[in-house]
Amino acid sequence: MNPRFPLGKIVATPGALALGIDLQPYLRRHHCGDWGDLCEEDKQTNEEALEQGFRILSCYQVGGGKRIYIITEAGREATTILLPEEY
Repeated sequence: MNPRFPLGKIVATPGALALGIDLQPYLRRHHCGDWGDLCEEDKQTNEEALEQGFRILSCYQVGGGKRIYIITEAGREATTILLPEEY
């Protein structure tokens, strides 16, 4: 899998860090266009966002019933890893 867009500055919220898991594999999946646990419509929205420069959102199950979101901003200046309740 090859990276598909710039991530910019990478940050994680306290909630995401408190999970105590390696976030790197999920970040790599996001970076390479594996959008995780999204519906087909949201995956298509991400594909369009790649072409049009809009925000990109991925969602991943990380175990224990927990999920994380990874969001790359429209300008590609930053990517944030966070819990859904922190959105």
